[in-house]
Amino acid sequence: MRSMNHAAFEIYYHLTLQVKYRHKLITEEILQRLESIFRDTLSKWRCSIVSFSGETDHVHLLFEAHPSLNLSQLIANLKTVSSRLIRKEYSEYLANYFWKPYFWSSSYGLKSISKGAEFDVIVKYIQNQEKPQPPKA
Repeated sequence: MRSMNHAAFEIYYHLTLQVKYRHKLITEEILQRLESIFRDTLSKWRCSIVSFSGETDHVHLLFEAHPSLNLSQLIANLKTVSSRLIRKEYSEYLANYFWKPYFWSSSYGLKSISKGAEFDVIVKYIQNQEKPQPPKA
C-alpha cells in the first residue's frame, strides 16, 4: 500500500484508449513512444504504470493512482499530451489517416480493479496483446 496525507491506499485503473476511427496505425515504434509519454505524464500526476501494451488500433494502461485524483482530468491530459506529441512526431505518417488533427477517439474505457485474481488476469491480458507489426512494403 502507498500512503499520502494520512491515508493508506491501493487503487488501480485499467484504461483503454482507441485510435480515432479504429485506424490500424500504431506501429511498434509509436507504441514504445506512447508508453514513454504515458509514463512521463502519469508521474507528473503522482501515478505510475503497472502494465502497458497495445495493438494496432488501441492501447491498454494499468496504472496505480491516489485517492485525490480527478480521473476525468487525468484521462483528458493523457489523451491530449499523447495525441499532440504523436501527431507532431509522426505527422507525415499520420497524414495518410487523418485530415483533422486527431489521434484518439473521444471515448475511452476505464475500470477500477483491486489486487487479487482479477488483477493478475488483467496484467496477463494487457501483456498478451498482439504487438503491432512493421508495415508491409
